[in-house]
Amino acid sequence: MLVDDIPEVIEFCRGILEANYEIVGTAGDGESAIALFAAEQPDVLVLDISMPGLTGIDVARRLRASGCTAAIVFVSASVERAAAAIEAGGSAFVWKNRIKADLELAVSEALAGRLFVSGK
Repeated sequence: MLVDDIPEVIEFCRGILEANYEIVGTAGDGESAIALFAAEQPDVLVLDISMPGLTGIDVARRLRASGCTAAIVFVSASVERAAAAIEAGGSAFVWKNRIKADLELAVSEALAGRLFVSGK
């Protein structure tokens, strides 16, 4: 499942992941992400941190509080948010300018139960 308020980012991530992973849905905001997650129950959620309304960190906290065990891979343009993302239950953090290089590895590592954080 892919969540970002910028449709081009969703499509870029889809292009990277769809050869090896099934994309069960996309959402453009936090509330839609929570509803879609409840309906689809994906194994992994690629989640933007900065969205209007509920942030990705808010979404992760709500999902974790409800018992969600899915891997959560955060993406953000702000590398300074990595620690907050992991504290909120993230399995991985990918800096947006490293999506092409790191996203597929981050998803793979998160699904294997290992922490992944992009370098600069």
